[in-house]
Amino acid sequence: MPPQYKSFKVEYDGIARVLITPVHVFKGFDPTQITPHPTPKQYNAIWDTGATHSVITKKVIDECKLKPIGMVEVRHAGGAAKSNTYLINIGLPNGVGVPLLRVSQGDICGADLLLGMDIISKGDLSITQINGKTNFAFRMPMDKIINVKDIKKQSVPISATPAPKVGRNDPCPCGSGKKYKKCCGA
Repeated sequence: MPPQYKSFKVEYDGIARVLITPVHVFKGFDPTQITPHPTPKQYNAIWDTGATHSVITKKVIDECKLKPIGMVEVRHAGGAAKSNTYLINIGLPNGVGVPLLRVSQGDICGADLLLGMDIISKGDLSITQINGKTNFAFRMPMDKIINVKDIKKQSVPISATPAPKVGRNDPCPCGSGKKYKKCCGA
């Protein structure tokens, strides 16, 4: 029997500089052992193929009442730092859940989560630019090269969350209090 794929597709006008989708976050739990499942909270997540692991903000930690499970050294554009780690479950837009994911805490400009290769490598990711639109598609499980025509047949459409348009001299949306050009826009 062929695998049951679950996919989603987001279409952005023009060239998408940031890929953002809604995701659901739960406190970490074993879905085979706990029923009913806890109620999730919805957040916006940036998909980042340059990130090794996923990251959550203090807002997610506080709202989900997460407790640290350890520490890890993280490397980022600003250098290296120690960060608390947490266990969460993530519900992706295609209805697929990723249980017991270890994430670190960090500052993220324009979203509440950053989904790294620890999530992205579990499926097939496709980004295409056609007719002046960016199409971002993700499918799980992965087993062959993704075909966008197949995605159209089986995808769950979600509305694109446009990246906030911020002027260079506007306050940075990450909440640092700095101008955008001196912070995330540098």
